[in-house]
Amino acid sequence: MEHLIEIWPLVVVLVASFVIGWAAETAETFISRALALSILAWLQTLPEFAVEASLAWHQERSLMIANLTGSLRLLVGLGWPMIFFTHFYFQGMRNRVFIKKIDLGTEDAYSVLFLFISILYFLIIYFKGSLSCWDSVALGIIYATYLVLLFKLPYHEVEDPNDLPWIGKMILKLNKGPQILATIGLFFVGGFALYYSVDPFIHTLQKWALAAGISTFVFIQWVSPFLSEFPEKLSAFNWARQKNKAPMAFMNMVNSNINQWTMLAAMIPIVFNISLGKFEPIVFDSVHKSELALTLAQSFLAGVILLDLSFSIQEAALLFVLWLVQFIWSDIRSEITLVYVVWIIWESSKWIYLFATRKKLPKAFEVLHRHQAH
Repeated sequence: MEHLIEIWPLVVVLVASFVIGWAAETAETFISRALALSILAWLQTLPEFAVEASLAWHQERSLMIANLTGSLRLLVGLGWPMIFFTHFYFQGMRNRVFIKKIDLGTEDAYSVLFLFISILYFLIIYFKGSLSCWDSVALGIIYATYLVLLFKLPYHEVEDPNDLPWIGKMILKLNKGPQILATIGLFFVGGFALYYSVDPFIHTLQKWALAAGISTFVFIQWVSPFLSEFPEKLSAFNWARQKNKAPMAFMNMVNSNINQWTMLAAMIPIVFNISLGKFEPIVFDSVHKSELALTLAQSFLAGVILLDLSFSIQEAALLFVLWLVQFIWSDIRSEITLVYVVWIIWESSKWIYLFATRKKLPKAFEVLHRHQAH
């Protein structure tokens, strides 16, 4: 009986993850894919919000930053490459096709743009050395602007209804109004189940991890983010193994990045100040700044890589190797940060050269320019 009590949160999280994934696929029939994925990212990051809110409420200053940076580095360094290699195996090796890259949709240019904007604002936070409620307002405005733009994007007709999950096919048989209500219902049921199973889910796995002798700091920086990001990884990997759904899987992760750089970070000083009972910025120490520098460099590089709206096998492999090295040897953070910076300079110089010689802009900028012209 005790084992059943421990396992039920895992089962509920598993089922809830599939339900909100089905809702996102179905929602694409009447809203843009990017907006559907942003809603999905909100629901999937509920566990991460719960963990971070708990740390902020208990004023665990060091662990707050450790959890935020660890979560973001896991998404890019482990999550993005795993999406590629899951797709590479199921749709490449099994079909004897060598997959060099995952091509993203044109509307994904907006997500790439706002990934850059959120990171650039966080550079301001980094250089002033603190995170305050005023930053929460700015980050909230950035995310709200992103949602407004996504809301204006057109939706795409379903090319093949058979690509939808079984419940999506059933919903498509309804009239437009009931379709929307049923899809909202799916989001609500999945999100409700996820919200109420998050706390016991994390505590169960925390119990197992600590029993294995993992330190609190390592748990908060790496194990806890991995567990709290489990719902989004589950949905994304499920899509990555299916034909034509790798871009959706990949952008699921990108939207989670944007969500965490903006709304998750914005929540931290608000909860911290409510707990403290007064307005006070969270001031970074040298360890915080080192962690943030590494995370910002990795995420900024990720944005530069996506400027051509594709993600290649070489990029996936290198991002994973660099993440693995910093995970195993945590004392060489500054060296890994430098490697990311050199890579950023290399990628940026290629685009500068192309623009100077051929007047060629990155594909993401070209898409945004065309949309602005229209």
